[in-house]
Amino acid sequence: MKTLQHLFDNNAAWAEKIKASDPKFFDRLSEQQTPDYLWIGCSDSRVPATQIINLPPGEVFVHRNIANVVVHNDTNCLSVIQFAVEVLKVKHIIVCGHYGCGGVKAAVEDQDHGLINEWLAHIKEVKQKHLAELTELSAEQKNNRMCELNVIEQVKHVSETAAVQQAWKNGNAVSIHGWIYDISDGILHDLETTLPTS
Repeated sequence: MKTLQHLFDNNAAWAEKIKASDPKFFDRLSEQQTPDYLWIGCSDSRVPATQIINLPPGEVFVHRNIANVVVHNDTNCLSVIQFAVEVLKVKHIIVCGHYGCGGVKAAVEDQDHGLINEWLAHIKEVKQKHLAELTELSAEQKNNRMCELNVIEQVKHVSETAAVQQAWKNGNAVSIHGWIYDISDGILHDLETTLPTS
């Protein structure tokens, strides 16, 4: 049986590097987390939230799933949003998709993918909503645009959650942002869909 010792070695080296530059880092980190950001992103291993925005542990509360989908019956995601907004008091919720998303591509291609079909149905709804725009595009353009449209739709879904609605009602300044990450060059792009708009 493999023990994956190399990962433990990597962890030890990482912890030592942090302690060498900031000896009290883990003492502070262990006291509590006070992130300003909730990141809702894709599970894709090429899109690691804290690394692509260059923030250390403790700065970003993270939820990831296939194709960064926010569904109103997904108690996991809704619980994360509620905890982030009500307990951690985050100031920003970032929904970040990425070009070349396999989940979006699978939904666009309309093939049978077994169990994941139920999850992809939420992305297919986005596709149906924007069918007129998408039919004019090439396959690659269509996939890229669907990645963007999916983020925009999920920003809307986040804004409709009970936790966010209550925060806004109470005067808490929580902003929801829609971003897309380009794996080909490592750059994030703002889709300019921030809510609330004022």
